[in-house]
Amino acid sequence: MTTLGTPLTRDAVRLLLLGSGELGKEVAIEAQRLGVEVVAVDRYADAPAHQVAHRSYVIDMRDPTAVRRLIKKERPNFVVPELEAIATETLMEIESEGLAEVIPTARGAFLTMNREGIRRLAAEELKVPTSRYAFAGSLEELQAAATSIGFPCVVKPVMSSSGKGQSFVSGEAELLAAWQEAEKKSRVVMPRVIVESFIEFQFEITLLTVRARSADGGVETHFCEPIGHRQERGDYVESWQPQPLSEKALCRAREIAERVTTALGGRGIFGCEFFVSEDEVWFSEVSPRPHDTGLVTLATQYQSEFELHVRAILGLPVSTVLQQPGASAVIYGGRDAHGVRFAKVAEALSVPGTKLRLFGKPESFTYRRMGVALAVASDVDTARKRARECAQTVEVLGPSEA
Repeated sequence: MTTLGTPLTRDAVRLLLLGSGELGKEVAIEAQRLGVEVVAVDRYADAPAHQVAHRSYVIDMRDPTAVRRLIKKERPNFVVPELEAIATETLMEIESEGLAEVIPTARGAFLTMNREGIRRLAAEELKVPTSRYAFAGSLEELQAAATSIGFPCVVKPVMSSSGKGQSFVSGEAELLAAWQEAEKKSRVVMPRVIVESFIEFQFEITLLTVRARSADGGVETHFCEPIGHRQERGDYVESWQPQPLSEKALCRAREIAERVTTALGGRGIFGCEFFVSEDEVWFSEVSPRPHDTGLVTLATQYQSEFELHVRAILGLPVSTVLQQPGASAVIYGGRDAHGVRFAKVAEALSVPGTKLRLFGKPESFTYRRMGVALAVASDVDTARKRARECAQTVEVLGPSEA
């Protein structure tokens, strides 16, 4: 699409976000900069993207009837899934009926919303290297699968994101707790898990991969510089760009990312995750949307992952140029409360080369991401120190007393 319209008019280009968290908020902002009308949808009111969209809705996105009814009402040009818990079968019907274009494709959304679908595609169809794995739908099946895979292993819900429900299991005695954690954090009522062998890797990377319109009307693949990241409790707590790796490993990661994203098809940005050890690379996961570790690109790249996503959706040229090294560090809620406040913001932003993004989530939890500190420097190590200092300076306070 090369012709853009004016929001709230008959000729507006309309984008409907299914999922309105902090990543969706940045997508909405970038879309609006190009005059796109944005409709933001989530399961709870006042989600971050709700606060900046032209219109917002609260629905159960797992409900096929609710999803179909809303899409028929809004008639968007593009439906952009931003999380896993969505009625993806309905999106396949919507796309086949020509009601809207699903990003990257309805099939791509269907496969990647479930770890089982994408792992079988990558390992069994495309034959790319992954950890050994098995799937289980009950505690008994988990016990059998873990025994077959061997210990230590990692247990994850097939329907979750950002490490939610993930457990490192060193022995059989820990399997019950791992199953209960997956059951609690799964995005569906009846959990199913993937059991993966533990790989001795040096580091993890996110390779942001962009499928965008080429000059001849086809689709080209572009790669951002690798992003390194550190996790705690299965969730990212800091990321940095670029992450150095050998030329052989970089070429291998790009080759695998291109194969996987080409198989998924469509346009947009994909967060491809890999384990890396020396020259060896193992495919881990892929998200067909901006990635949380890619928040660092708001400071490092000429076009952030969010601008890249919107440009690719609209059929516009993209640039993955890295402007300078940088890092991000998460700001957690630290408490369970509604309407928290943020103190020492000025002090935090006194750290050289820093920016803040406070997401505006209406409810805080102890380990809920409420914001992120961004930093740039002449080298990654300095940027990481700055981002951590900025994030740690911010104080999250409870709501003020009436």
